[in-house]
Amino acid sequence: MSHLLLFYLFSAAIYTAAAAAQQISLGSSLTPTGKSSSWVSPNGHFAFGFYQQGSNGYAVGIFVAAIPERTPVWTANRDTTPIFPTNSTLVLKSDGRLVVEVRQDTINIIPTDGLPISSASMLDNGNFVVYASGEKIIWQSFENPTNTLFLVISNNFVVYASGEKIIWQSFENPTNTLLPGQSLLNGKRLVSSASENDDSYGIFTIAMQDDGNLVQYPLQGPYIPQNAYYASNTDRTGNNITLNLDEDGSLYLINSTINIIKNLTPSRGNPEEKTIYIAKIDVDGIFRVYSHPFGHGNWSVSWSTTDDKCAPIGVCRLNAYCTMMDKDAECRCLPGFEFVIPGNWSSGCSRNFSTRSCKATGGGINYEMRAVDNTVWQSNSYAVLKTSTKEECMQACLEDCNCDAAQFKDGACGKERLPLIYGRRSVDNSNVALIKVGFLANIGGGGLVDHSPESKKQKHKDSILVVGISLLAFAILVLAISGMLIHKSRIWRYREISERDNNGQFCKDVGLRAFTYAELQRVTNDFKEELGRGAFGTVFKGVQAEPQKLVAVKRLEKVLEDGEIEFQNEMKAIGKTHHRNLVKLLGYCIDGPKRLLVYEYMSNGSLADTLFTPQKQPCWEWEDRIGIARDIARGLLYLHEDCETQIIHCDIKPQNILLDDRCVAKISDFGLAKHMKQDQSRTYTGVRGTRGYAAPEWHRKMAVTVKADVYSFGIVLLELITRRKSVDWSLCEDEAVLEEWVYNCFEAGEVSKVVGEEEVEKRQVERMVRISLWCIQEEPSLRPSMKKVLLMLEGTVDIPVPPSPTSFLCAV
Repeated sequence: MSHLLLFYLFSAAIYTAAAAAQQISLGSSLTPTGKSSSWVSPNGHFAFGFYQQGSNGYAVGIFVAAIPERTPVWTANRDTTPIFPTNSTLVLKSDGRLVVEVRQDTINIIPTDGLPISSASMLDNGNFVVYASGEKIIWQSFENPTNTLFLVISNNFVVYASGEKIIWQSFENPTNTLLPGQSLLNGKRLVSSASENDDSYGIFTIAMQDDGNLVQYPLQGPYIPQNAYYASNTDRTGNNITLNLDEDGSLYLINSTINIIKNLTPSRGNPEEKTIYIAKIDVDGIFRVYSHPFGHGNWSVSWSTTDDKCAPIGVCRLNAYCTMMDKDAECRCLPGFEFVIPGNWSSGCSRNFSTRSCKATGGGINYEMRAVDNTVWQSNSYAVLKTSTKEECMQACLEDCNCDAAQFKDGACGKERLPLIYGRRSVDNSNVALIKVGFLANIGGGGLVDHSPESKKQKHKDSILVVGISLLAFAILVLAISGMLIHKSRIWRYREISERDNNGQFCKDVGLRAFTYAELQRVTNDFKEELGRGAFGTVFKGVQAEPQKLVAVKRLEKVLEDGEIEFQNEMKAIGKTHHRNLVKLLGYCIDGPKRLLVYEYMSNGSLADTLFTPQKQPCWEWEDRIGIARDIARGLLYLHEDCETQIIHCDIKPQNILLDDRCVAKISDFGLAKHMKQDQSRTYTGVRGTRGYAAPEWHRKMAVTVKADVYSFGIVLLELITRRKSVDWSLCEDEAVLEEWVYNCFEAGEVSKVVGEEEVEKRQVERMVRISLWCIQEEPSLRPSMKKVLLMLEGTVDIPVPPSPTSFLCAV
């Protein structure tokens, strides 16, 4: 009877709270900028609805409404579409679904396993509850036996209550925050946000494990003891342990018998009625308890798992290490590396020099070893040697072409492959990271760093040479400025023509050089050497006189409406972009109806030339091709997430991927690119792109997002894996369509067939095939973002088994 009484009390508490809350009925709706943008709890402390998400749009979730700033504590759709534009509507539809409508798209917000919602409530404690109508069993004799067991099911005496039952609640599905009265249940976890302005999944988690331990890990795992950077050490202390936050800000662990296993924060006595507490895993990976007075003031930290901002493992991502500067963490790249996205620590670091295959000969590349002292990394050594000195360890790595780096400590030399992960500087640790860095042989240097007198003399000579070259460069600069002044009047005249022909709209906005048509005739030797031809124009090779360098000049052939749109798109798309994986636009020419664009010259031509022409393959080997895939992914990530305005390229294909002399891939041809407004995440427009690479939504009059580029990238990745075109009717019917053939091989467990006779580890092939199959899913929401794709390519996340690319639509 005591258990029954507890059950009744618990049920009564739920129904009493629900009765106090405002019922949200079918047909209720919200808009981000209207008078009704959220459903507020009766006491005004919490609200469910739209809240501002940086400058990109709005998220749907629960936030603290009783303080000046809207602090989110729960966010919907973190793994798919957490950000919505201003023209979105949140509606509880008459068919019982809670959805966001954006034009013709409908996005589910609450998963109910197919049960229709009858109403919802925003409760005073911050719990958002969803109900379904029907009868609910509140007591049955089978669950409360006395001294007899029934063998006939019909002898069960059941008590029902009519009304509504809870089918989902936010307190049982936390995202990154716990509220007072909320528990982190056994087997559940909190996940940090991607950034302060993006509440999609970040890179850290805190988990209430089945063994009773509360542990923090990097989200991508693996969840093993050496990857834990905080643990409550409460394993084997009881069953069904949960993490709980009290009204007074106390954080503690209890077991199934409601006995406190461990207090994580000191007890504060009686709850402070005018203070709100939350427990949150922050962007930096640290779990903190915050307090805030209602109506005024700021958030302050009451408790945290650590004060060391370098403690969270993986805070600096690949090939970077964390070091404390005063009280702040700073990420630094390894020697010879730079940030993938300049200025963005979370992007990780990649080499700023080209590497040479073990099979290659010559090439002018030498290597030296550079030391990074007192740094700790996750060890993944493929070989461990006993060496007496750091120099011996350096030499062992230099002589092994498979060795990218080494770790030396106490006479042990561990050889490593990139990437190095989970790096941090610790003055108490004597471990030294030794990094292999490449340089051009004809510049000097090589092997171990030499500090001998002869080396110092050579460095002195090199310094004199550098000073001489600098003076020569200064002289050339003075001559160039003089030349510009001589031609200033002509350049001004052509700029006036440019602004008059384009109403001065965009030529003022891009920091590019304005060429005259006569100049480009001279540069290209009257357009003599053709490099390629596209739908809108022809590209010619040219030599720019000052400074002396090769350029590519694109002359648009459709000089009226289509050509003008192509021209302006190209200018707007890459006029202000700066990224190593985008082809650099150097200048333009407007002369009456003539439109020309001047680009940096890419000596290895297009990826299509390299990949599909057997006699022209400078970047042929597996690692080279996967490196090209990573380059393309980084370029697309920059366009999608780091440009001033989001850009959808719309025409990713091998012909539009160019390779420089080091086989670094760069995205080109932005003539079909689509620019998104600040509050826009999808667009409706006419069909763009190239058949075979264009995403299915282009042909179905569906809203188009950046996921259209992800689809095209997936097709290109398949071509890089297999070294063949996406459609080749010269092959048998079963192999003609590349994505169908690759999926069939994958499903049959014969994935090695897709690389033919090339010697590639099966595990690597399968990983790349999985990535490509996820990218080409016909349903856009199933495709990963380019950020996730890049993490997959870099090998830092697990990749689940993909479904058939068309399985979702077939099921529908």
